Amino acid sequence: MGVALALLASALWGVSDFIGGLKTKTMSVLAVLAVAQPAGLLVLVPIVAARSVPPPDVLHVLYAALSGAAGLVGVASLYRGLAGGAMGVVAPITATAPVVAVTVGLARGERPSSVQAAGIVVAVCGIVLTAREPAAPGERARLAAGAGLALLAALCFGGTFIGIDAASNADPYWATLILRLSSLTLVAVAVAVRRPQIRGAARSLPLLASIGILDAGATALFAVATTRGLISLVSVLVSLYPVVVVLLARVVLDERLQRVQQVGALTALSGAALISI
Repeated sequence: MGVALALLASALWGVSDFIGGLKTKTMSVLAVLAVAQPAGLLVLVPIVAARSVPPPDVLHVLYAALSGAAGLVGVASLYRGLAGGAMGVVAPITATAPVVAVTVGLARGERPSSVQAAGIVVAVCGIVLTAREPAAPGERARLAAGAGLALLAALCFGGTFIGIDAASNADPYWATLILRLSSLTLVAVAVAVRRPQIRGAARSLPLLASIGILDAGATALFAVATTRGLISLVSVLVSLYPVVVVLLARVVLDERLQRVQQVGALTALSGAALISI
């Protein structure tokens, strides 16, 4: 169950991030987040209200709130990176986030099977191949434009994985709601200070709202997945979302991937299959 939930969360995050990066090409990232973040509450508030479960204790609230702060920085960095570089190259760099969560999970004593461990290695290798930007003959390969932002996003997402895993031990749905309220509070403060111009927001309202709804749904699925499987495995699976971004960029934007990047995407998918065994 944890594997299936993690893969579904990965798909939703991929679609959400593609749309977020696409809109950030024409709008400021703060303007995008100002609409997308509140929209996520349309998913989370009804779920938490319907369950009638009391909120968690202060410690678990703190874990969720810190996860929200880290996640917001990660999302903002990713959207700006996607807007400034080729999506099919920038997005996979953020999938190195599981390195943070896997390291913590192993330190806690989690031990995946040998096949699943091999799957993690294969998936990470695929991520690395996809992130490489081939250079001209005689030149060294380099990271794509926006790589710095993508690496920052990866670090933040890794911290978010760990925090939401800890917060979900009390209740995954409350953890997701508190995470979103935390990030929304930071966005509201930033909007009050920066006062961004939200040009074309009315025409793009449904699309911008879908970003937040898909992101909130994916976060809730991930939170539940951490309670059904090892964090070291779940975090790797959800970080395959760049494959979705790559495919959408190819179909919608007609971005062309180099052969090494195509191999990387297939390798990442193969790693996901091994992890799910």
